[in-house]
Amino acid sequence: MKLDAVQIAVFLGLTALTAILTFWLCRRMERASPAGDPKDARTQFLAGGTLAWPFVAGSITLTNLSTDQLVGMNGNQMLLLAWWELAAVVGLLILAFIFLPLYYREGCTTTTELLEKKTGSKHLRATIGGLFLAGNLFIYLPIMLYTGSLFLKSMLDLDLPVLVIATPLALVGAAYAVFGGLRAVAVSDTISGVGVLGMAVLVVILSMQAIGWTFAAVPPERLSMIGASDSPIPWHTLLTGMLFIQIFYWSTNQTITQRAMAAQTLREGQKGVLAAAGIRLVVVPAIVVIPGVAAYVLFGDIGDLAYGKMVATVLPPWLSGAFGAMIAAAVLTSFNSVLNSSVTLWVCDFHQPFINPKPDMAKLNAWISWGMVAISLLLVPLYSGADSIINLVQQLNGLLSMPILSAFFVCLLFRGVAPAAAIAGVVAGTLFYAALTFLGASPPLPHYIHQMAITLFVSIGVALAVNRFALGGRAVFVFGKPA
Repeated sequence: MKLDAVQIAVFLGLTALTAILTFWLCRRMERASPAGDPKDARTQFLAGGTLAWPFVAGSITLTNLSTDQLVGMNGNQMLLLAWWELAAVVGLLILAFIFLPLYYREGCTTTTELLEKKTGSKHLRATIGGLFLAGNLFIYLPIMLYTGSLFLKSMLDLDLPVLVIATPLALVGAAYAVFGGLRAVAVSDTISGVGVLGMAVLVVILSMQAIGWTFAAVPPERLSMIGASDSPIPWHTLLTGMLFIQIFYWSTNQTITQRAMAAQTLREGQKGVLAAAGIRLVVVPAIVVIPGVAAYVLFGDIGDLAYGKMVATVLPPWLSGAFGAMIAAAVLTSFNSVLNSSVTLWVCDFHQPFINPKPDMAKLNAWISWGMVAISLLLVPLYSGADSIINLVQQLNGLLSMPILSAFFVCLLFRGVAPAAAIAGVVAGTLFYAALTFLGASPPLPHYIHQMAITLFVSIGVALAVNRFALGGRAVFVFGKPA
């Protein structure tokens, strides 16, 4: 382990400064606008509806932008991966102008509550909430810890197992969620976001400088934005599953929407979402692909080690310490954001409806949070053999994302669909995607992004068929018609 004393001092100093600023700003916000009854779910999990638009934008940006993007996308070492971020702008616009007004009009604490409001079924709400929880617990949380630890290990040349590095990240991240709630999470996200984006842009500039501001040595297929059929993002997938992936992630995913739902007003939430979309369009695509391509010029095809190695190469020790602190902050804030939303789903979708309608929110939050942290840490080693983290994440997402989205589409686009039919569509879609992706087939299957679009329509089709032929209902298409 070869750590420079200045590097250590800068790392620890900036980490401590972020925590101090978060505490100070949260106290100021509490004095200016008290969050309300601590036993109320909206107070506990939506900061009492007190977030201003800059904190909504900052929290949305950094909740998504963590090492699974910086490490995973740069690990492909291709410009093509920028499409994930460019397409995300569409998802954010749909959140701002279609879904967010619905959540505010219905007074939702969770996205799944909208399903209950539309169908009257707490069982449908719990089913979708359970799928969100499964994705958070078994995919997002452990992968965030793994990629964050891998980055710090490679950048700081730490001779430590990944799990040893992941443990303090998980514990500190959970402390924000447990002791500060969504307000502390959003504030720390925003403070860290300024540092992460600034440092990441600097890495882009220095990476280009290191290769002489030219990609001449890079094979053309790594520079093309039109993906071939055997590439991670074939061009034709942009016309099918890519749009639905973005709608799911940005418009129905509790981790993202919870920040916008915690704004002072709908208009304030929309301003925050649009600001996040602007950041995503202008800044994020460059920082998630250019350092990886530059690393290909200097080091060859080194996969997920590319970003950490590039940062260690182009930044002097004191700046790499600063960047390490910002990346650690990004991991902490992304982790605590997903953790906070997971606890929200558990409490609002399961505990209150089925166990205890008036729990001690603070105590329950703490117990559930620490339990989820333990499970996440146990799962970190499972991801250590993945060839490409970002592609693995997207493939695993398909198991849950399209079936979940089908429930939202069925409940929002149609009237007269029984909750049991929507649940049947969700189950069928999950099994269908699992069979396509993990059981193998001959001849070769379509790209997994195409499979996700197919899965969505299979799920919707099964729901409507079960509703009509098994339950005797008649679905009426109501999108665009007055309620």
